[in-house]
Amino acid sequence: MYLSRLKIDVGSDPTRERPGRLWLRDLYHVHQRLCMAFPSASRKSDDADFLRPFDPADFGNGQVHVARGADSGFLFRIDPAADGRAAVLVQSAVKPDWGYAFHNAGYLLAAPAQVKPYGARFAEGQRLRFRLVANPTRRLSKHSRERDGQPVDKKWIGKRVPVPPDQLLDWLAEWRVRPDESPGFCIDKDSTTVQAGYIYVNKGGSDGGQRLRSVRYDGILEVTDPDKFRNTLLRGIGPGKAFGFGLLSVAPTPRLIGVGRND
Repeated sequence: MYLSRLKIDVGSDPTRERPGRLWLRDLYHVHQRLCMAFPSASRKSDDADFLRPFDPADFGNGQVHVARGADSGFLFRIDPAADGRAAVLVQSAVKPDWGYAFHNAGYLLAAPAQVKPYGARFAEGQRLRFRLVANPTRRLSKHSRERDGQPVDKKWIGKRVPVPPDQLLDWLAEWRVRPDESPGFCIDKDSTTVQAGYIYVNKGGSDGGQRLRSVRYDGILEVTDPDKFRNTLLRGIGPGKAFGFGLLSVAPTPRLIGVGRND
């Protein structure tokens, strides 16, 4: 597994529209650019200067639009800093080729990409600092109830809906990889902070896009099962991973493992 940190050139004046600042606002394009770091061998040999348009079929090699795991996929998160700057953090199963991905868009980066292998080991009972930006949702069933205790409308059964604001901390505390599978950790609810907001995603359609709940969690967790916890790190937490959700960063010190804190 590899961790990358991409420092984005957003400029020092938030009132000026810099290319990097505009790029970060479009998570669909952010994800698309990150996918370009995993070109097929034939794409690189046939188009070394990245002159051809992006074609999803030329990228991936089992790393794009697949389930995340030890050998496949990547997760990312945009971390804003207090000074207005920002970085994109990427956790990938294989080493990305950022030189190729940004060959024709180097102006987006404020510095060369930082990449390092990540093979941390964990122990049962180990306490770690963590950060997670997630999209807390729940799937409605015929047994679900609205806030007033009434059954949900039948047309919503099976659909995902945002978790109510007063249940955001419980959502993470009770999250499971599968209904019967522990994530390998438990959070210290008293030390965990929750910052809720929204992001807007538009794939270029005419419907105006969609609004997604975005929640940042910072706090302390305890490892209860090292193997399951590592699998959780690999897979990510919750839905919306193509939009920058699900990457769980952990650290035994105030500095997040592999990427550093930038605020």
